[in-house]
Amino acid sequence: MENFDKIYELYAADVYHYALSLCMNETTAKDILQNTMLKAFTHYDKFRGECSVKTWLFGIAKNEHLNNSKRADNNNLPLENASNAFENDIEHKFSDRFQALEIHKLLHNLDEPYKEIFTLRVFAELKFADIGDIFGKSENWARVTFYRAKEKIIQLIKSETEE
Repeated sequence: MENFDKIYELYAADVYHYALSLCMNETTAKDILQNTMLKAFTHYDKFRGECSVKTWLFGIAKNEHLNNSKRADNNNLPLENASNAFENDIEHKFSDRFQALEIHKLLHNLDEPYKEIFTLRVFAELKFADIGDIFGKSENWARVTFYRAKEKIIQLIKSETEE
């Protein structure tokens, strides 16, 4: 399917980075990417066009991540070490790699949905309307939640610099 090849080329890297931000494991992120693209390919005829293709793919990836988490919980699998999670893939998102790493570290102190909203907006560069669609909420909800996440990160930065 020629159109799907273009979709893969356009969005595979974004879906991978999003999956990596969710699971913090490169191997699992690659699995989520593969499963997402397979589901998108096999169910492309069901895509209604109510959101962008990227948003649709992110929704599938989020569900894949949740399914993986449930399977891991059911099997009592230990969480894998995420030491390699912040490698060169994210580097191009920020001009200062050290600052990006510090923000990622602080991001893990946030509760959901703040962590995911911040990740979708900053790293995946999604519009607020698309973020709201992923969560089944309004664009305004996404804006307010992002603002709160940003404020929480600013507070964390301030508390670390005061120490």
